[in-house]
Amino acid sequence: MFLSRETFGPVDVAFTDREGGVSTGPWSSLNLGTGNADDPASVQDNLRLLGEALGVNQIARMTQVHGNDVHIIDSSYAGEIPTADALVTNRPGIGLLVRVADCIPIVFADEQARVVGVAHAGRKGMEFGIVGHTVSAMKDLGATTIRAWMGPRACGACYEVSAELADQVAAVVPDSQSTTSWGAPALDIGAGVKAQLAAEGVTVTDIGADLCTIEDDTLFSYRRQGQDSGRFGAVVVLR
Repeated sequence: MFLSRETFGPVDVAFTDREGGVSTGPWSSLNLGTGNADDPASVQDNLRLLGEALGVNQIARMTQVHGNDVHIIDSSYAGEIPTADALVTNRPGIGLLVRVADCIPIVFADEQARVVGVAHAGRKGMEFGIVGHTVSAMKDLGATTIRAWMGPRACGACYEVSAELADQVAAVVPDSQSTTSWGAPALDIGAGVKAQLAAEGVTVTDIGADLCTIEDDTLFSYRRQGQDSGRFGAVVVLR
């Protein structure tokens, strides 16, 4: 179930793989995404199993749209699913979940200020500045010293795009420009997001540095599986 799980003071940080769930077929087995043809009941069971493993009764999730909106989970939270690409909270006992299948799952935390967050950073989210928006929202809640963890994603040697698109994104995020292993234009969203985090003064631990979702079938990948791809994720819990 967990590719990585660690505790830092009052903060639990976990990245999932695709094992330990109940989904079948191409979504086997811990599919956390609802935007595909997997049985919704299976996805709900998978979310329940994840919550049980983390020891939380609530997992806050979002409808991700490749934008830069950040939703604050505050005392009024009652299980709604906002449209956003980042969640931030200072409320303990709730798991914040981001789901991906080639984009980067990012976890944020300031253990001393007790503020945490997650963000979904794909090509568009990186270009639209989801990292900076998430950091700003955390600072609004009192965060001062933020650290981040980046999960697996499509690597810069596999994520082929048109030359026009590569140039467009690199004009905003220069570190993202790359070339595939076969010589085609590409994007390295890992390098781009890491540069954006560094520019915000955020210390980064790169859990996914040596992994590529397109190449590794222990992880879901939209580029490899198409519409039948499930979603793995990252969760942060403030205790």
